Order: sequence, then structure tokens, then C-alpha cells
Amino acid sequence: MNDASSLIIFRFALVAVGTGQFVIQEAAVDFLWMLFGGVSIGLLVGLVFIWIHKHLSTDAPSDIALTLVEPYFMYWIAEQFHCSGVLAVVTGGLFMSARRLTYLSSSSRIKGYSVWESFVFLLNGAVFLIIGLDLPEIVSGIRAHGTPLKVAIGYGVLVTAILIIARIISAYAGMFATIIFRRQIAHQAQFRKRRWFLPIILGLTGMRGVVSLAAALAIPLTLPNGEAFPHRNLILFITFVAILLTLVIQGLTLPYIIRKVKPFQGLEDQEEIERNTRQKMKVGLRNHVYNFVKEKYAEEYKGHAGMEKILKHWEDQSKVQDSSWMDETSRKILLEIFEEQRQYLSLLNKEEEYDEDIIRQQIQQIDLEEERLKYV
Repeated sequence: MNDASSLIIFRFALVAVGTGQFVIQEAAVDFLWMLFGGVSIGLLVGLVFIWIHKHLSTDAPSDIALTLVEPYFMYWIAEQFHCSGVLAVVTGGLFMSARRLTYLSSSSRIKGYSVWESFVFLLNGAVFLIIGLDLPEIVSGIRAHGTPLKVAIGYGVLVTAILIIARIISAYAGMFATIIFRRQIAHQAQFRKRRWFLPIILGLTGMRGVVSLAAALAIPLTLPNGEAFPHRNLILFITFVAILLTLVIQGLTLPYIIRKVKPFQGLEDQEEIERNTRQKMKVGLRNHVYNFVKEKYAEEYKGHAGMEKILKHWEDQSKVQDSSWMDETSRKILLEIFEEQRQYLSLLNKEEEYDEDIIRQQIQQIDLEEERLKYV
């Protein structure tokens, strides 16, 4: 939401620079239309796509394909009505994500997560590849306008420092607002000890990336009168320096600062409470499922062999109070067994007797079991 609102304000700034005019009343009305119009269109388009997922006979690949094109439809439709396409995508995406259990199968969710993870990684890589290829031309444009490269780098360092300081200040403002208005959400005994360090850590985590680069690249090449946009190459170069410095310097020094400052020291008790709560939830869930199956199906399928096995399974599950037997040695042995199973199935896959799809399904089951092991 912050990025979307910032991009809207950025668009107004570009219009003001390009036209040399800025009327506060008109800008306020346009801002509200872009804001609420983008949110409304995102919600409406999200509802339409949820209906499509529910009423069309889709499988996991088609569901994943739809999830890939849905953001572009949201953005395009919102832009046609001169609303914020970014805000439409954010709103529609959040709306659909909150309801994904109602219209996506488990297979679509599992597979879709991997697809989107890879897709986002490729998009990020492509964006930085493009700016890297365009950097020599940007540097040439800066020098052509008489700005030395050292001066441009100095501007980039100065802007980066201002961004970091501004984020730290805003983090302290948020901390004070929390202390004043929402004291009940913080554990005060622990909060007082580390509250002066947390805003610094939060400020240093504000690394710049694709959004900043996309905003800079959105600057038009020329003004409405045909003249070149003033200092466009310099703005792009400053953005690139800010991204580079925040990713490299902050990214490499942040672990060291956290180890030295130790802002999360003293949270062991809270972690123990969370572990106990999680374990209690698991036991309660097992008992709930066992009682549900017994009350609803025990009489109807009395004497049914399959029903007896289901009851026995959940009865055993409800009696399991913890997973303390799963020590590091047991976990290591199971991981080795899983790897050995994969190697064996890979050998079977070379034989014509075994269907490749069946082999892949079995390997996926092993992978899922290994993932489950991480949360035991």
C-alpha cells in the first residue's frame, strides 16, 4: 500500500514537472479518484476471477496460468479508467489471496507457490539486468550534460543517506505512536529494554529494489513540449546507486549489527510460550478431528473396515502429545532415507516398465514429507 500510494504521488510530481502547473484542488480530486477507483476496480476484478476459478473446470496448471495473468488485467483495466493500476493489483491480490482456500485446490496452491517464487526471482533478475545493460548509456548521458561522474556518485550517496535516516526517524515515530496508542500489543517488560534499538534495525532493513527502479524508469523521456526531461539520466543513476548501496552495504552489515546490538535478546520466554501454544493447538486439532469422525461416521459405517482404520489412525494421532522423540539423530537418519529413496526412484525412471508420471508423483510425496519433517 505504501509503494502504491508513493507511486501515485510520484505520478503527480511528474505531471507538475512536465507541465509546470499544479492546482491543489484538482490534484486532490484526482488523487482520491486514483486511490478509491484503483481499490474498487481491484476488488471487482478479483471477484470476477474468483468466480471464474470456482465455476470453470480448472486444474492446477490453468489455475496457475490465471494467477499469472490476473494482475495484468487488474492493472490494465484500472489504467483505462485513469486509476492507480498498482493499487488495483495490490488490493485485488490481497483480496484473492485471503480467499484462496475457497477457490484453489491444494495442488494448485502447492504448485503455484513454487511457480510464483521462481517467477518473481526471474522478474527481479531481469529488471536489474536491464538497468545494468543501460548503465553505460546513462553514464554517457550524465557526462554529456556536464555532470562529472564523481558528483553524480556523491549525489547518490547523499540521497541514500537521507533515505536511511528518514526511515530510521519514521521507525522511531511509529514506535512512539505504538507506545502512546497501542500499549497493549507490546510486552512492556521486554519492550523497554530493546525499544531504542529496534527502530535502528528497522531503518537499516529498508533496502531499495525493483519499486524504486520502476519509479525512476517511469520518468518520460521528453516533456509535453518535446524537450528532454531534465536530469533524467542523473535520476536513474542516483536510483541505481541507492539500490546498490542499500543492498550491498546494509545487506552485508545488518547481520553484524544484529549480533552486536542483540535487539531480540530476552525473547526466549516468548518463544517457549509460542512453542507450547503451537503444541497445544496440534493436540487439540487431533482430538477435534477424532471426535468429529467418531460422532459423524462411526454409527453410519459401523463395522466398515476402512472406517475402523480411519478411527484407529486419528485415535493414535490424538494420543500423541508431543514429538520429543524426533531428536537431531532421528531427523538426520530420516533425511538420509528420503535422499536414498529419491536416488532409487531416479534409477527406476530409466526403465521403460515404470511410468514417469508415477515416479514424479512419488518423488513429490517424499519432498512433501521432508517439508513436513521441518515442522515436527
